[in-house]
Amino acid sequence: MAKLGLSLLLLCSILYIAAARNSADTSFIKSSCRITRYPVLCFQCLSGYASTIRQSDRQLALTALSVSLSRARSAAVFSSNLTKVRGLKPREHQAVRDCIENMSDTVDRLSHSVQELGHTGKAVSQDFMWHMSNVQTWVSAALTDENTCLDGFAGRVMEGNVKTAVRSRVVEVAQVTSNALAFINRFAEKQRH
Repeated sequence: MAKLGLSLLLLCSILYIAAARNSADTSFIKSSCRITRYPVLCFQCLSGYASTIRQSDRQLALTALSVSLSRARSAAVFSSNLTKVRGLKPREHQAVRDCIENMSDTVDRLSHSVQELGHTGKAVSQDFMWHMSNVQTWVSAALTDENTCLDGFAGRVMEGNVKTAVRSRVVEVAQVTSNALAFINRFAEKQRH
């Protein structure tokens, strides 16, 4: 009976510590998301990774970037599948094809950024700043690609289901990319000082 009581006490202690740790990690994410343009989306996307992020600015930036990459890949696949839909107007078809190219560029830039940010753990001083400058440049360019994708659907002529479907996905990618860039910039700034 004493062993059972001791086992239950140990189990409760472990669960309490894990819950407290997860609560602190989740609070870190919530407070960090306040610096982004899309704090609600930020918390929705990242809170599930609290145990991975812990309270690390580097891991937060890396996770946010990985989420952005995942969403960009999904939007690229969705756009690619749209080219197979019958009944697209020629202008819609061209806008989708242009968007596929832009989203492909986005995926490439974000993939390189994830790899480059991974190198910052071993980099010191000048090397660190060089890696971070690359990441900042590539993520900013990815954000531009995402917005350029939407430019192809501008105007009243393009109103309809295709524009709505592409826009909703690409806007979300742009928002999570913007959030990731905010964390990347904060991480870089903290390391400078």
